[in-house]
Amino acid sequence: MKLLRAATLTVADLDKAEARYRDFMDYRTIERGHLDAGLAASWGAPKSAGAPFVVMKPASDTPIYLRLVKQAPHPDYVPLRTYGWAAIEICVQDVLAANARMLKSPFEIIGPPREIDGLPAIYPMQVKGPDGEIVYLTQIRSDLPAYDLPRATAPIDRLFIFVLACSDMHASIRFAADRLGLALGRDMQIVYTMLANAFGMPHEKLHTISTVIHDRDVFLEFDQYPPLATPRPQHAGMLPPGVSIGTLTLPDFATRIETIRDWLIAEPAIRPGPVYDGRLSATVRGPDGSLFEVVAP
Repeated sequence: MKLLRAATLTVADLDKAEARYRDFMDYRTIERGHLDAGLAASWGAPKSAGAPFVVMKPASDTPIYLRLVKQAPHPDYVPLRTYGWAAIEICVQDVLAANARMLKSPFEIIGPPREIDGLPAIYPMQVKGPDGEIVYLTQIRSDLPAYDLPRATAPIDRLFIFVLACSDMHASIRFAADRLGLALGRDMQIVYTMLANAFGMPHEKLHTISTVIHDRDVFLEFDQYPPLATPRPQHAGMLPPGVSIGTLTLPDFATRIETIRDWLIAEPAIRPGPVYDGRLSATVRGPDGSLFEVVAP
């Protein structure tokens, strides 16, 4: 997995959120501080400046991070009902063991382990955290013919996919291709029980999802959401609630940044800390207001 850098989540109680990812997901804190005003402004969230945050790393020590930012919840935000970053996906060694662990955790199981028809390589489950964050826990059984998938080297390991809820999935794919230089992996029609439950739809209804790739790496999933979905409510000048930002390494950063200049919230800047490693970064507001933070290789 070459391009994923970090997922940023908003949480109401930073200490409790940090503890649950430490105790039940085996993540460890490697950075702690308050958001720099320049970084918050680059996200289009100037009122988030000064907010406490932590950056956490998986037990495998893979440099793909989870960043938790303290922010008051929005009263109108309902998980899985709005456009934008909907979920993060983490690979696990044994999804049944992960399920047993989640039963004793603060996470609510909203999708028990279930094999996906036509996709035997993965065996996923889904949970919801107390802050409404959605986390998929997925056992990788084999590679797909055209793509590589990571194997967990710890019981609960690294982030390997960000899930985007789309009002127009194909428009989002075009944005990823034309602006970020990514490519469509494959379209699939699947039974999506978690989404059916969120919208009160029949479980047998098929939902369209797509993977987005770079070379042989699969690291984004775009889901076509039903017409009942809405834009995500958020506090003015602050981060979107739930999964707020997807941070990616952008190949050919110097060239590609000109392609996305009209989409940039602020000019690229060098940032410190493990997520950036002293590299240039910038944030673009993509379709449906989704924040894509890009970092130079």
